[in-house]
Amino acid sequence: MSKISLSLATLASALLLSGCVTPGGGMLTAGNAPTAASGAAGGATSVNANESLERCDAPLGTIAVDDGRGKEWFASFGQATQVTNIEPLIRLAVQQSNCFVITSIGNNRTESRLSAITDKQRNSGEFRAGSKQQKGQRVAADYYLEPAIIINNDSVGGLAAGLGSMFGGAAGAIAGSLQSKVSVVTMTMFDIRSGVQLSISEGNATATNYGAALGAFGGGAAGGLSGFSRTPEGKATVAAFMDAYNKMVVSLRNYKAQEVKGGLGRGGQLKVGK
Repeated sequence: MSKISLSLATLASALLLSGCVTPGGGMLTAGNAPTAASGAAGGATSVNANESLERCDAPLGTIAVDDGRGKEWFASFGQATQVTNIEPLIRLAVQQSNCFVITSIGNNRTESRLSAITDKQRNSGEFRAGSKQQKGQRVAADYYLEPAIIINNDSVGGLAAGLGSMFGGAAGAIAGSLQSKVSVVTMTMFDIRSGVQLSISEGNATATNYGAALGAFGGGAAGGLSGFSRTPEGKATVAAFMDAYNKMVVSLRNYKAQEVKGGLGRGGQLKVGK
């Protein structure tokens, strides 16, 4: 085996053993799953959910989850991480937690398609009688959940010292180009009827980015690991959202409404001087 091939094998083994994603707060681990969100949900039943996911005994209401596509961070995030959509994984975790019943509202693409199907079935005259496509069937959302990426894979320092001493020589130099990057996200929940913010939480996760190191091997040699160059950062962002949702659920289980003397929106207690 050539020196470069041996270095590549050694580096790959070390990366696989050390792991690529470290969720924040010590609350969630991906284990052998592709992301921190795993398994399936059907109604109040969940299958193979992340064991660390926080849960509720009964739903707190219905919720609309923003799909993020219209946000300023979405395009650059997708380019950098090759993640095409974060909303389905958030919806998966929300339903598995049994804390909310999810509506289609919030995902403009899904909502548009469902509305078009409803309109066709209700008004085309081609569907059987008794199909129950009359008005009044849709379920309203009580709450609105807005995910946001605050820091997208910001570098928090190289890994040269540890990996360099581990490999030594050429492999150590290659390892020195590895960087640990952090994703920081927030989740905000609003009461739709009043517009009042009910909860907000922060989540974070760290990914090992070694795309730069692969360039040292050249095109052919790097091919076997090229898939790792971006996906860890995307997985870290998913883990960060799961971390944020977990924290939100914990706070909502202990929820106490904020009260203002005299009532909300009636002038408040901070008065302007004469």
